[in-house]
Amino acid sequence: MKKKGILNSSIASVLAKLGHTDTIVIADCGLPIPDVVKRIDISLTLGNPTFIETLAAVIDDMEIEKITLASEIKKYNANVHNEITKLLPNVEKTYVDHEQFKQLTKNAKAVIRTGEITPYANIILHAGVIF
Repeated sequence: MKKKGILNSSIASVLAKLGHTDTIVIADCGLPIPDVVKRIDISLTLGNPTFIETLAAVIDDMEIEKITLASEIKKYNANVHNEITKLLPNVEKTYVDHEQFKQLTKNAKAVIRTGEITPYANIILHAGVIF
């Protein structure tokens, strides 16, 4: 049995296969997920697990070089935006409109769907390197 890190085998597998600049998405329960992208649905009930607790777990197990967010998060979900900033204070942030964000998800290796029910609680994580 795995001793540390992500226990979810689908998430652990995706993280282990990431190369530099590959992307994954952590999403609220409403983000449309393209059929061509691996869907890892960890939603249990409305609000569970949360976007932030999922993001925190992934951050502990992934080298992140950059993130992409929908610009609307600043206005419509300031609390989650602030939490993201606290969790990733020194990571480059790029903002795009929500429609462009949805288009960018088509290039992700996977989308992790949480039970989050607040607007624009979605993030694209760009893999860095550990050396």
